[in-house]
Amino acid sequence: MINKVGRDIPDEILERYGKEGYNGPDYRNGTYYVKAAPRVRSRMEGSGKILPSLQEALLKCGVRDGMVLSFHHHFRDGDYVVNLVMETVAALGIKDITICASSLGAAHDPVAKLIEEGVVTGIQSSGVRGKIGEAISGGRLKNPAVIRSHGGRVRAIEEGDVHIDIAFIGASTSDEYGNARGVGGKSNCGVLSYSMVDAKYADHVVVVTDCLVEYPNLPASISQVDVDYVVEVEAIGNPDKIVSNVVRMTNDVRELKMAEYCARVIAKAPFFKDGFSFQTGGGGAALAVNRMLRPYLEEKNIRMGFAIGGITQPMCELLEEGFVRRIVDAQCFDAASVKSVENDPGHFEISTSEYANPMNKGAYVNRLDYVVLGALEIDLDFNVNVVTGSDGVVRGAPGGHPDTSAGSNCSIIVAPLLRSRIPTVCDRVVTVTTPGECVDVLVTDYGIAVNPLRQDLLGAFREAGLPLKTIEELRDIAYSIVGEPEPLEFGERVVGIVESRDGTILDVIRQIKD
Repeated sequence: MINKVGRDIPDEILERYGKEGYNGPDYRNGTYYVKAAPRVRSRMEGSGKILPSLQEALLKCGVRDGMVLSFHHHFRDGDYVVNLVMETVAALGIKDITICASSLGAAHDPVAKLIEEGVVTGIQSSGVRGKIGEAISGGRLKNPAVIRSHGGRVRAIEEGDVHIDIAFIGASTSDEYGNARGVGGKSNCGVLSYSMVDAKYADHVVVVTDCLVEYPNLPASISQVDVDYVVEVEAIGNPDKIVSNVVRMTNDVRELKMAEYCARVIAKAPFFKDGFSFQTGGGGAALAVNRMLRPYLEEKNIRMGFAIGGITQPMCELLEEGFVRRIVDAQCFDAASVKSVENDPGHFEISTSEYANPMNKGAYVNRLDYVVLGALEIDLDFNVNVVTGSDGVVRGAPGGHPDTSAGSNCSIIVAPLLRSRIPTVCDRVVTVTTPGECVDVLVTDYGIAVNPLRQDLLGAFREAGLPLKTIEELRDIAYSIVGEPEPLEFGERVVGIVESRDGTILDVIRQIKD
């Protein structure tokens, strides 16, 4: 069937997963459903839950072939927990495991070998980078990978689309009874937002920590009532690698130019008034916007009501200096933000369901005025691709991109028109990860394009004298410089499914041709 973004979704995929094709951002608004429920084994004794090893924890949890194991990615490129657990799973001779992670990156490259060996046959994740992405695109994963946004992942778990058998939660600190936090130890990651839904819905929950502390470890991000076992290991991650190439500050003149354009777009849109809300993504230009907003805030004598995270130092500085009233945080992107959430009373940890779940009674993204995001590609219908590279290989992550774009009053994509002689604006993106009807503005180093659906913004920006162009004009400029790219060739086999945040099918990813 052809869905609402014009993508051909094979009928066998819809039938196999019991899904519909994407029908628009509000298609399931107002839907009633019954939440899934985990099995809970009562515990009436107060003795500690500490086990001597991950192997013992797996055996106690009844690990067997075909299970779903879950992980979170608050340590990003510095995470050790996935590899530690999966090495143990492989040593036990277990096969046919599905990894349900909030994201997977280069730190988890060893999992690619487990895919080859049949230990891992399924991947469900927001992000997939590195060798795992190459294994998926090359057709080496037995089952199609399922790519979801952060809000979509929570929805899938709560709605029962995926059932987690064992959740492994890497915690900076934990007591012997399982109260766990993202701060206070030698491997601080700040918050444990992504793992909160896992702790509530998995049949078994194992906290993995490298810092045991006295009971009770409060305020707990993960409560003792949801935890079966605690395992202490030498190290759960390297906090220095929380900041990756994806999350970076910039001194690049081109990126700073785009950031300034972006700040002007925000300041000239009708939502820029006292109490507005804001989120930015992790790219260099997007992060630079945080700093460039300051003079506009000072000029109008206004403050943000709240900012959502991924949080970085510039936003924490705005909080400290009184330019933002509250930060609500689902992920810390650097050491300064980890310190801030631990110490600043205006910086709050929230769950990913509170952040972006489209199927609860109201997530923070629904109250968002502005979001600034990146893109690998954007097409003439404003559809955005942040998952597959120019070679068709899976190497990115929707993250909160579709969630914030759908929920915000003004979603802004900031991206250079060209990357290494590859046009960012094109006729048709390789993979749709954020529907164009949810994208409002594109900011490039060659000008700003506004979605024709947003005539209100277009009028405001014309009046402000911003350097406006149509998206077709930006495409033509890009093609005039580097030429029109040759279409990629794919095989027939579907190796990945991109779910919309509401669980309908947005697009499929096919195996690349050698």
